[in-house]
Amino acid sequence: MPTPYRSTPVFDETTLPAGLRGEHRTKAGVWGVIRVIEGKLKLVVANDEAILTPERPGLVLPEQTHRVEPVGPMRMQVDFYDVMPIPPAASA
Repeated sequence: MPTPYRSTPVFDETTLPAGLRGEHRTKAGVWGVIRVIEGKLKLVVANDEAILTPERPGLVLPEQTHRVEPVGPMRMQVDFYDVMPIPPAASA
């Protein structure tokens, strides 16, 4: 797996910025991997929702509009890549 070129700080349900809770998108050529360290996090992409857990990270494609919502107490971090970070089959 490639190495991220940047990572966010670790956020919890109280420190998760409003910018991540509202609709936003990654830049062209940037993939994001949302890693839940503890708890659960809802990822909303278009009309689809997924519950992310420590065992199930979320993949955000370049320029893909999305938002996240805490599901109770949680800790999470986003890693950013300039190449596809995981094989497409592994992200489903």
